[in-house]
Amino acid sequence: METNFEAMLPNISQLSALFNSMYEGVYFVDTNRKILFWSQGAERISGYSSGEVKGFHCFDNILIHTDNAGNNLCSSGCPLLFSMKNGKECQASAYMHHRNGSRVPIKIHVVPVKDEKGNIFGAFELFSENLPQSDMAERLMQLQKDALLDSLTELGNRRYFEASLYGRLKQQERYKMPFGMLFLDIDNFKLVNDNYGHDIGDRILIMLARTLQNNVRPFDMVSRLGGEEFTVLMDKIEPEHLLERADKLRLLVEKSEIFEQGKRISVTVSVGATLSVPQDTAASIVKRADSLMYEAKKNGRNKVFVG
Repeated sequence: METNFEAMLPNISQLSALFNSMYEGVYFVDTNRKILFWSQGAERISGYSSGEVKGFHCFDNILIHTDNAGNNLCSSGCPLLFSMKNGKECQASAYMHHRNGSRVPIKIHVVPVKDEKGNIFGAFELFSENLPQSDMAERLMQLQKDALLDSLTELGNRRYFEASLYGRLKQQERYKMPFGMLFLDIDNFKLVNDNYGHDIGDRILIMLARTLQNNVRPFDMVSRLGGEEFTVLMDKIEPEHLLERADKLRLLVEKSEIFEQGKRISVTVSVGATLSVPQDTAASIVKRADSLMYEAKKNGRNKVFVG
């Protein structure tokens, strides 16, 4: 027999007002993990309206939480399931599937709910964006003011990338501080446009841009050079961490997807990753990263090559 959420929580209207006033996302599931409540904060963070998720199960290819390794937590390792089974609160970090197809890093706190007899009849999940704390709003305003913003993805454009690269080369020259550069190119992007149209292609570009921007550090700079080419400039990066960070972004792109007429559409990227050296010019480091990216493509795509 299915539990009546409102009957078990007579003050649900008051709770709804409280939860809807919170910046964090909140939702409630019954023991079958059917979503019975979805707050306004959850709508803001996920992009899904309450009407699009209520009545569905959290594992119905909606939120599709994944961990750092890309494992689907909804099918194995679900924090909600763990909490209801063990009767304990739990916390976790994950990557949520946004309605626009991108991956959003979130922090999760699950609280099991019991009736008067101590029987668990559901759980609340509270989640918040696990984004780097930075002055992104101020930075975007400045980018717009200086016409350095890519109009589609809202990342820095080629001019912004060139200015940022020049600054890092000068910083290296003065302070002997190397930096990392990633050159990313979407694999077989022409097929996406040919098979689904340019509107879907644009949605893929936006999805990829959000995934990259959401999952870099505050001082890393993501840009779109044009077409399907993207770059990331990374300060304070050790050689042994360059591959690790590049491969994490590659994996998160692979796990991002949009839905169109019941179809899942996703892409992969080939990545060239390199550290600057003292004799580098803007042309030399771009050429090296670009060449490594093409090596990744020639060796099967959806790979990272470091050099």
